[in-house]
Amino acid sequence: MSHTVLVQWTITPTIAPRPWLACNRCRTTRPFQTSGKTRLNANGRRLDAWLIYRCGSCDSTWNRPIFERRHVGDIDQATLHALQNNDDGWIEKVAFDIDGLRRDAGRVEEFAEFRLRKTILKAAVEPAQHLEIALNLEMKTMLRTERLLSMELGLSRKRIAVLEQTGRISMTPSGKNALRRPVKDEMRVTIDLASEADRNAILSRAGP
Repeated sequence: MSHTVLVQWTITPTIAPRPWLACNRCRTTRPFQTSGKTRLNANGRRLDAWLIYRCGSCDSTWNRPIFERRHVGDIDQATLHALQNNDDGWIEKVAFDIDGLRRDAGRVEEFAEFRLRKTILKAAVEPAQHLEIALNLEMKTMLRTERLLSMELGLSRKRIAVLEQTGRISMTPSGKNALRRPVKDEMRVTIDLASEADRNAILSRAGP
């Protein structure tokens, strides 16, 4: 029998990263934001596709390349269908592709805002002494792990630091300053609450 509560937190970033680009109309560098629309052009059997961005201060647009001069036979049907129908879910994934955006734009502004869905995967045998959090990241985020734990468990960052220093917080994958780095998909955080007087309150906040 286990004295560990296992929960899953599914994290969904809510604000797509914004490229900063030279705007011809504003005559200065401005943040551009995704319009949620794509453009698909055909030249014979070859296709070009872009995600359209708009300047945050005017209506100027920037076409972010998705692919160029790609033969139609080399494009999987799901991608082609998403482009032809401006599929919101597919477009959102492209918009949140921070690495691809950096290759196209250079300077990119990121945001830490998110939605969180909590699910209990396994209840513990009373009294519960450990909390294990399985993190499911739907899209890449700059949200730091310590900030997430502080907000959702009601723990001060100082207290989180003490738990870390005394070995009562462990993470998989581990690494130097892991708590102060952005959350990663499939990361696991385990907290030993055996000696914490408010462990029941912490466990309650961890679940839905």
